[in-house]
Amino acid sequence: MMRCLAALVICSVLPGSADADSKDGRLDIYFIDVEGGAATLLVTPSGESMLIDSGYPDNQGRDRDRIIDVAKDVAGLSKIDHAAVSHWHRDHYGNHAALAAKFGIGTFWDRGIPDTLQEDSSFETRIAAYRAASQNRSHALQAGDSVPLKSGKTKLAVKVLTSGRKVIPNSGPKNPYAERHRQTDVDQSDNAASLSLLFQFGDFRFLCCGDLTWNVEGKLVTPNNPVGTVDIFMVTHHGLPMSNNPALVLAVDPSVTIMCNGPTKGGAESTLKTLHEINSLQDMYQLHRNVKLEAALQSPAEFIANTGTTATCEGQWVKTSVAADGSSYTVQIGADGRKRSYTTRNHLVP
Repeated sequence: MMRCLAALVICSVLPGSADADSKDGRLDIYFIDVEGGAATLLVTPSGESMLIDSGYPDNQGRDRDRIIDVAKDVAGLSKIDHAAVSHWHRDHYGNHAALAAKFGIGTFWDRGIPDTLQEDSSFETRIAAYRAASQNRSHALQAGDSVPLKSGKTKLAVKVLTSGRKVIPNSGPKNPYAERHRQTDVDQSDNAASLSLLFQFGDFRFLCCGDLTWNVEGKLVTPNNPVGTVDIFMVTHHGLPMSNNPALVLAVDPSVTIMCNGPTKGGAESTLKTLHEINSLQDMYQLHRNVKLEAALQSPAEFIANTGTTATCEGQWVKTSVAADGSSYTVQIGADGRKRSYTTRNHLVP
């Protein structure tokens, strides 16, 4: 059950735990506010970087500039080594071309580029910029593939769990929450084709599923759970209700959830209720307060990075910093935010 958020949080950094002020071989993960899109930046102990998604285009370069600010001025990067696209909606790949031109991107990863996209009449124009930026050399990832990030003293592995509506084999222990899956109408949108990536650094585990939707989530984890449990779960699809199938969310049983929602997008009541059911949940973080939903259902104010509307938003980010041996991690909001410490769990790993 969710612990008493104010009184029981351990704020001192334990020996061997991650420290945001010291490199010390840690893995850093930044959840960048792109107003209900997605942009997640990982920086490995070797300084190698990977950006998953890149927010909305336009808006006077708002999301592009927020990503560059975190990458350059906070994380100290000179370019992005790897950039992945979870799926082909503009709030997820909207700035890949602009970032490549202004900041630099090394290798591009995606699920494969379709010729057209039924839900986006401008797709052919948008994808032309991506093709040019990647020089038509992006790498298509399939379910079961690994992303070859450098691994040092503590092993770092990245596994693709879903891609193009296909999932890894349904092996592993029986999922006790499998009965919570109820098949819904087939989602024909590109959300259902999202890449899902599982990161493991030592014993620490982080799951990011893009905008994966209900039926494919269920397909992944029923009747068995081939994913195991995780420490941090990036709440899928900004917290929208057509995603976050309880059969998946409860099976991966995270200690911490981080929701990349906007003030009026995501953070749905049904999703928040599912998160509150998580057996091992300690804390929930949100990039934004849902201005349309009562406060009692949402994370406490000190766990919400941005509380106003888009017009007044300061673009505060959330950062996870994992200890060099993967045994613990901290989460904080913004550069001056209070660091809360967590211990990596003993996981169910199929």
